[in-house]
Amino acid sequence: MAAKRVKGIDHPEALDRRWHLATTAIEVDATELEFSLMRTFESFGRWQAECLRGAIDLPASGPENAMLHVIRMNDRPKSVKDLARLTNRDDIPNIQYSLRKLIGAGLVVRSGSGRSGVTYSVTDKGREVTDRYAEIRRALLIAAIEAVPGFEARLAEARRTLELLSGLYDQAARVAATHRRS
Repeated sequence: MAAKRVKGIDHPEALDRRWHLATTAIEVDATELEFSLMRTFESFGRWQAECLRGAIDLPASGPENAMLHVIRMNDRPKSVKDLARLTNRDDIPNIQYSLRKLIGAGLVVRSGSGRSGVTYSVTDKGREVTDRYAEIRRALLIAAIEAVPGFEARLAEARRTLELLSGLYDQAARVAATHRRS
């Protein structure tokens, strides 16, 4: 089937990708990227949950799994504020729920007291689970990535692009919140 060139993207002529969010070529590209991000986020969450289930029989969501690894990152305790900043989240009650779940599973321990003195770190069991997770990740995901020629450079470019998009979305959200209609 012949392909129609639309601003750097090949589209089969039979497909019309325009709709209320995508009336121009750049809107089509942005909207398709957003759908790809949504699908990737969901796939990533499923991957995290299944990989963690391979390390421990714990029904945890992707964000809860990510929280566990961020807490262990650099082997230093993290506050709720640190966790929110590092994960670009502002849903503190959900973060606290995840922390309670991880503490209940014996993977994380809470230390300190007061508003700003509380930190979280992984337990010995949490370290064993995150080490096992890393082994499974290397065997399944990293091996698959390494098998794709040139993919390392593509990952680096994708990371830079996503970091740029994160900043653009954050700024657009601030402007939208500032000028919201009542």
